[in-house]
Amino acid sequence: MSETGRHADVPEESLPSERTAHDSAPVKADNPFADPGLPAHEHRIQDIDEKAARRSERVVAYFFLLSMLATVAFIASYVVFPIDKIVFIFPLGHISALNLSLGLTLGIALFAIGAGAVHWARTLMSDEEVADDRHPIEAEPEVKAKVLADFAQGAKESGFGRRKLIRNTMFGALALVPLSGVVLLRDLGPLPEKKLRGTGWKKGIRLVNQSTNLPLRPEDIAVGSLTFAKPEGLEDDDEEFNNKIAKDALMLVRIQPQNIKDKQELEWSHEGIVAYSKICTHVGCPISLYEQQTHHVLCPCHQSTFDLSDGGRVIFGPAGHALPQLHITVKDGYLEAVSDFAEPVGPSFWERG
Repeated sequence: MSETGRHADVPEESLPSERTAHDSAPVKADNPFADPGLPAHEHRIQDIDEKAARRSERVVAYFFLLSMLATVAFIASYVVFPIDKIVFIFPLGHISALNLSLGLTLGIALFAIGAGAVHWARTLMSDEEVADDRHPIEAEPEVKAKVLADFAQGAKESGFGRRKLIRNTMFGALALVPLSGVVLLRDLGPLPEKKLRGTGWKKGIRLVNQSTNLPLRPEDIAVGSLTFAKPEGLEDDDEEFNNKIAKDALMLVRIQPQNIKDKQELEWSHEGIVAYSKICTHVGCPISLYEQQTHHVLCPCHQSTFDLSDGGRVIFGPAGHALPQLHITVKDGYLEAVSDFAEPVGPSFWERG
């Protein structure tokens, strides 16, 4: 029998062009499959048994509590494990105990929050499927009101206000997890304490030519010359040389005393020899350019310019403050420091007054 013949025997009301029992949209006549609609909703055990709902609530709370404990363990790892402690873990091999503990505890903290939220949604929040017709992108006032009503209904069905145990433990877990980020920021490096305020210069330490490694005499500094110096005892092969020279680097110039404008600078100099930090006060670049006629030094990085005849003050560029001066004198024919710099060298930092 042909298709036409078969259709002729089918009652008119059962043709696929009609609406389904679920009042779905009309199906095109050339589509032989009607919209089956949504299946009947099956209630979960938590929906009909309050004891089961309580058990699920406790499980969710346990996940959030586990996250809180893992976050506390994450922070405690910084105290318990030294940074250089190595342990053997099969099959990972030899790894840092601190890194392993940080990874495990932070992973557990984040996983527990996610697992708790998923279990909450799967067992306690409403899971009834609702079909809604598509609508234009621009919502009508009635639709907006419906969305707000649906949101309020969803909030009510989630039990967020009624199930205080879940709510409070979730807030606790979410409040503690950000502390991991604070601890990670703290781990960017050791606290500077007072290391930024002091250098290797002390009373009685001789000035050594950085090029020749010989102690400097006043006659070694010619008018108009620029000489770089370091503290006596700081050797190039020192393991901490780069860290120390970054603060101790010194430059010396000889200016006619009558051309020195700053009174303190004149008192801290010797026969016109002035000593200033070589580290720019902008971002810490080494200063290396000197103009003999103007007594200006120039930082090659961002062109900050300082006047060495007027207290090392900034006359151009982004530097925030003057170059620190080192008080020097002469003993037994050699230049030496009277004290450390009166202020921290290099760029500004938060704790700087």
